[in-house]
Amino acid sequence: MREWALQDAKARLSEVVRLAMEHEPQEITLRGEPAVVVLSMEDYRRLVHPKPSFVELIRSSPLMDVDIDLTREQSMTREVDL
Repeated sequence: MREWALQDAKARLSEVVRLAMEHEPQEITLRGEPAVVVLSMEDYRRLVHPKPSFVELIRSSPLMDVDIDLTREQSMTREVDL
């Protein structure tokens, strides 16, 4: 991430925005301390887009309507050939 002093970012705002859109987020500092980050709309949407809950994810599965036999063998032990 490229770092810009506020005064430089103001003077070259078009370049800051272009770099954020084409490459990576751009950090702007105020008195030498990190203050804000300029990032592309795509990066922003990816950050704020709510992730589905686990239940929503399972319900949206293409396998949701597939019948699966989930019965278990009820015996306590099984025969093993040694």
